[in-house]
Amino acid sequence: MIDLIKTINDVGHFFRHLIQNENLNLHPDEDFRNYIHVETGLPSYTQEEADFRNKLMETCFEVCCRENGDIYAIGLEMLFNRLQH
Repeated sequence: MIDLIKTINDVGHFFRHLIQNENLNLHPDEDFRNYIHVETGLPSYTQEEADFRNKLMETCFEVCCRENGDIYAIGLEMLFNRLQH
């Protein structure tokens, strides 16, 4: 998984990883502490894992703001692509 977000491309790579590799129904506004594993009903992430992803997401917002990118459009496109495959 990407551990540093610097560009819009990095935002896309991060989102793609979350959606494809972690099977997340991603929404950029959602706190990672709130994601629950469907089969077990347990949290998807430990506190440390959620905090790490929350910090990355915060950086995604900053990068998108700086580069005039639409974070919601990026996430939506990734989700639609996942649903089509």
